[in-house]
Amino acid sequence: MTYKQLLHSQSLMITASSIVFPFYLLLLRNLGDSYSQFGLAYGIFALTAALSHPLIGSWSDRVGEKRLLLLYTFGMAVVMIVIPVLTTITQVYIIQIIMGLLGALQKTAEKIALSRQTDRDHTGKQVGHYHLWTSIWAALAVIATGYIIDFLTIGSLFYITSFMYVTAGVLIWQKPKTIELERHHSL
Repeated sequence: MTYKQLLHSQSLMITASSIVFPFYLLLLRNLGDSYSQFGLAYGIFALTAALSHPLIGSWSDRVGEKRLLLLYTFGMAVVMIVIPVLTTITQVYIIQIIMGLLGALQKTAEKIALSRQTDRDHTGKQVGHYHLWTSIWAALAVIATGYIIDFLTIGSLFYITSFMYVTAGVLIWQKPKTIELERHHSL
């Protein structure tokens, strides 16, 4: 996976999550009876991610960050399809556990991939550039969603983001072009 593939796929993933996150919070609040259930749901996510990081970190050395990112993107695509049909707080807790595991996969794999794609002499500059663009896409997604939500249902946002996760997975899955091919096309 090239730096460009990582940047494009992660920008798309972060855009997708930024689109649905505010509405997911509303969904959680509407399914729960209290703020304590909301807090527990989010705590389950964070705790699952925290506890799974060491295992995922050691697992990544065997399977590679590309496979972890693919598992994350396709896993989140499925989760986004399921979220609009959740009806109970117990279902939300189960989804939170799954999302905690997937989030830990993404966070670990992203950092490994980014560390492998940067030039040691320019790591800071490349990491800064990476975060600039992924953050810009996230901000634009939130702003755009605020305008388009009047024309869509909340459920449709989850389906759109499912498609975005699949697209990010396809970007990761593609074999990187060789330097020779990139030079040939740039001429």
